Amino acid sequence: MILEHITLEFISDRDLYQSYMPFMKNGGLFVRTTEHFELATDVILNVSLPDSLEPSQVKGKVSWITPIGAQNGTPAGIGVSFVEDPDNIRNQIDKSIGRLLNSSEPTLSM
Repeated sequence: MILEHITLEFISDRDLYQSYMPFMKNGGLFVRTTEHFELATDVILNVSLPDSLEPSQVKGKVSWITPIGAQNGTPAGIGVSFVEDPDNIRNQIDKSIGRLLNSSEPTLSM
């Protein structure tokens, strides 16, 4: 089985905050894409965090799909929940944007 590879580069903590999904059991990220994905598709995320020198790889699963033209104006994309996180990127994200997590600012996923 060929896994889909998706590269995500976050330039700022705010970018990261908008895509991060802390409510998923192992964490997850929203990926803006107009490509078609099926639910439960396995994907590999190559994630570059704002302060990291090199990308981390996370294996994930497509947990939900926001179609093109969603009613609330949310960008099209997929929610990917983390399945295998060898670099513990969830921890790095929590550290990086911890102060934003309690903010009431809307994110792309909720």
